[in-house]
Amino acid sequence: MDMLKIKGGKPLQGTIRAAGAKNAMTKLLVASLLSDRKCTFYNVPNIGDVEITVNLCKELGSKVEWDQKDQILQIQTEELKTSYIPQRYSGSNRIPILMIGALLGRTSNDIIVPTAGGDLIGLRPVDFHIQALQQLGAEIEYRVMKKEGAYFAQAHSGLKGTVITLHYPSVGATENTILAAVRAKGTTYIKKAAIEPEIIDLILFLQKLGANIMVDADRTICIEEASSFYDVEHTVLSDRNEVASYAMAAISTKGRVFIEGAEHLHMITFLNKLREIGGRFEVKKQGIEFFYDQPLKGGLHIETGVHPGFMTDWQQPFVVLMTQAQGASIVHETVYENRFGYTRTLKEMGADIELFTSCLGSGPCRFAPESHLHSIVVKGITLLRGKDIHIPDLRAGFAYVMASLLSEDMSTIDNVEFLDRGYEGLTEKLVSLGADIQRESLAKKRNLKTVLDEIPV
Repeated sequence: MDMLKIKGGKPLQGTIRAAGAKNAMTKLLVASLLSDRKCTFYNVPNIGDVEITVNLCKELGSKVEWDQKDQILQIQTEELKTSYIPQRYSGSNRIPILMIGALLGRTSNDIIVPTAGGDLIGLRPVDFHIQALQQLGAEIEYRVMKKEGAYFAQAHSGLKGTVITLHYPSVGATENTILAAVRAKGTTYIKKAAIEPEIIDLILFLQKLGANIMVDADRTICIEEASSFYDVEHTVLSDRNEVASYAMAAISTKGRVFIEGAEHLHMITFLNKLREIGGRFEVKKQGIEFFYDQPLKGGLHIETGVHPGFMTDWQQPFVVLMTQAQGASIVHETVYENRFGYTRTLKEMGADIELFTSCLGSGPCRFAPESHLHSIVVKGITLLRGKDIHIPDLRAGFAYVMASLLSEDMSTIDNVEFLDRGYEGLTEKLVSLGADIQRESLAKKRNLKTVLDEIPV
């Protein structure tokens, strides 16, 4: 385990390059399992979730060559050596459940995957996934294995295209259904589908691979059965979560940061809210520059939602940004019911945040009948204090880093491995922007203490 030591109070200044999107690259690796052809990816982020997914694919028989320096990865699965994903991957991330959709049309053997994992930000029910795949003809059941859960899936009679209406435009369920539909007989229609940029990137890759996929304006995705497959070269889109994170860190510290590779099209909703609070940006040919040049103003209302709404992964660092804006602002979380747990630490650092179970939004959301704390009011401007912090999940982790950059005290942050899952070279990028941040190994410290304890006195 590693920890970060951060002494804030310095504006971030300089240029960094956006990494490839975590939420795109991991799904593209899974999609490569649909065929036996060689797939070459560019702009591949060197992060924990990609490494985990690569190892998952290798378990199944994929041959992988990954040049991390040049950010190029080649993968080819000429044949599957197994359709069983070991239990040690249970809870590692949310990728194993997507293996079902990719493998159903590739093998007639039973598929066994451990239960879904990921950040502890609320329930991530896979009911949407299971129901959609069952409508395509898959047989799926949940069993307990070695005191842990796993999903058993098979489609011995093959998959058949149909019309599927999702109850909620779930990103994961949409991806899983698309992957299964590529090899299903006939045509599949997914209604109320998610249409995030990462899903469009997946569709572009699958079209190169040999699939015919169309997206209608009413959130309907049409997938025709693929009859043949081809070698693919594909450049992964930039990570809009990373771009937004560094943008907010730059503005909150009263700095100026140019992010190469930031894509305007994928940031429209975020940029609108940034401008409302008084943050400045300039869209240029090679990316977007974010900077502070005036006091930030509150009075903002944010309601998270599916694309093209305000992304739920943006709200944690945006809450930190709002602590530096004059006045009160509201955030209504409608995607995950338990994503405000991180605010307890922010309050201990000095943030003025109040939580509510009611829907502080334009109308009631699907959590309205529940007692979840899914709305907050943030008041600024507040001075944040340094603190010893334990990271509970990826996006909360960056919010804590950002809060620490705003405090002139020293903060220590452990459980840094969560940040490694989604932010490539976080420490190096922040150091290049002028941040006073160091990464240290807790293991080394514990080993040294053990040695000292053993010395006779």
